[in-house]
Amino acid sequence: MARVSEIRYVGYAVPDLEAERRFYTEVWGLTEVAADDGMAYFAAAGTPEKYVVRLRLDAVQRIDVIAWAAETRSDVDAIFAQVKDAGGKIITEPHEQTTLGGGYGFRFFDLDGHTLEVSADVEQGDSRDLKRGEAIPVKISHVVMHAPDHRATVAWYEKTLGFRVSDWLGDFMCFMRCNAWHHRLAFLPGPPCLNHVAYDVLTIDDMMKGIARLKKNDVDIKWGPGRHTAGNNTFSYFTTPAMNVVEYTSELEKVDDDHHEHTVHVPSPDTMDQWGTGVGGPQTMPKPAPDAGLWTPAAA
Repeated sequence: MARVSEIRYVGYAVPDLEAERRFYTEVWGLTEVAADDGMAYFAAAGTPEKYVVRLRLDAVQRIDVIAWAAETRSDVDAIFAQVKDAGGKIITEPHEQTTLGGGYGFRFFDLDGHTLEVSADVEQGDSRDLKRGEAIPVKISHVVMHAPDHRATVAWYEKTLGFRVSDWLGDFMCFMRCNAWHHRLAFLPGPPCLNHVAYDVLTIDDMMKGIARLKKNDVDIKWGPGRHTAGNNTFSYFTTPAMNVVEYTSELEKVDDDHHEHTVHVPSPDTMDQWGTGVGGPQTMPKPAPDAGLWTPAAA
């Protein structure tokens, strides 16, 4: 089976582009690399992905696209066939892309109506090895989504994009991988929408320094700092001015991609947070609601 290999970027539509732009550059630690026709693109310093966040000005707030990488053009074509075989609704067939960075890819709706993109041969951007203490994102770590029938959605992502189950938290949260990292994607029950986007930082110290920077910028932590059990990663959650949830995380574990057997973790406060010393909790997050962009193609 052909598989996606990594996450590329998340595209948002927001009514106040300037507020989100200031957050991602001045507070969160991304770098704006391009802007044109009401869109702005932001890179993370530690990854060669040309950008990891795309913002588009629109009166309707929504998730425009979640983009995944494939290793080769042949993989793009094979994944396209898998999506079609699974009854996926195609937005664009594989083609030479005219979006920033170009490449070869296609777009389609997932089982719940989110716009996804799979691409290869995308132009790379600048990247560097971060130093301990910079406290800025290395790259996107993972995305977490809600799905009305999350088990069916998990099975669909296995069948179409080649994700593998790494762990379950009870029967309500599934962690999925597309490479050796424990998870790049996870699903929770609920109306179809994005729960949050997590960004790797270099160390626990970087996460703590990042928390301090957000606090100095009057951005309150919603939950954390803490350490999850599934994936063993540290966490700290915040909201952007548009109330999109973002996370700083570190020390996500690697697994044997070919032989890892998933565990079903029993839900408990200690499972959700091994440390138990942070503030807030999942109840402090924005209440999930169906995304406004479901089954509606995003702007290119």
